[in-house]
Amino acid sequence: MPLRARQRCHAALTAALALAAAAVLSAAPPASAADTWTEVGSDRADPLTESQGLTSVEVPANSPNRYTGIGTIPAGVSSRGWNHVGDPDASYNGYYVEPYQADSGNAKMFRVQAPGGAWSEYVHTLSSGEALNNSWVAISPDGQWMLAGEYGTMSRFLVFPTPGVNASTSPSANLPQASTVNLDHAVRDVQGCDFSGPTTLLCSSDDPAGSLFGMTKPLLQVDLSARPNGTSDVSGHVTALRQLPLRSSCSGTFEVEGIDYDRRTGTLRVIVVSPGFCVLTDSKTYRFTRS
Repeated sequence: MPLRARQRCHAALTAALALAAAAVLSAAPPASAADTWTEVGSDRADPLTESQGLTSVEVPANSPNRYTGIGTIPAGVSSRGWNHVGDPDASYNGYYVEPYQADSGNAKMFRVQAPGGAWSEYVHTLSSGEALNNSWVAISPDGQWMLAGEYGTMSRFLVFPTPGVNASTSPSANLPQASTVNLDHAVRDVQGCDFSGPTTLLCSSDDPAGSLFGMTKPLLQVDLSARPNGTSDVSGHVTALRQLPLRSSCSGTFEVEGIDYDRRTGTLRVIVVSPGFCVLTDSKTYRFTRS
């Protein structure tokens, strides 16, 4: 075959192979960035002290996991109206933060324990249109910014400077909202979120309806467009990963509560409170690992 003919044949074959490869790629399902989490065990959750939230604590070393519930609210805090505590979080350098709300008013409170053990309180006056409830906090991996969530059907998360960690914060001054995470899909009754990476959140939703994602009580993943920086809003892409376990000796309505991701072990934990009398007997903290 003459050289020019061979070149034309080679070019035609190359083009055909490229078209075939494109066809295969277009027919293949798109790759998903969402993780798969497999249940690996569970522990009983005490209804008084382990029924609202939980977090792993890295500093001081060998610290036990922390939990919140109605039984963990100090009397001096509840007597001032802060009678509900949500899902806490801890920064990697040892600051522990609990979110509080009251039955009425125009503020929410974040109670902070420093690595040395001292407690302080930071109050945030509600912004226009902000819900009173204060369900959870999630501290960014760099420690400087704290996300918080409102209960109900929402399309945003709130961003604050992390109280006690960010140098701009003071217990004697209002803790201001710094920016917003704008979600591309509405979420309902989120009870907890935690960072599993610099721009990835895992969230537990107590959604009872299932109309948003085709399932009730989902585990959600939120991928942020950038790391929270407090100066500009970021967007969040929401994916429903799976339904959280709903198992009990009693029938009725379960309540999904707080969530924690421990980067040291790669373990995800979520509290699910059982219905009826079984809230006392078989409420669980479920453990998951990525697969």
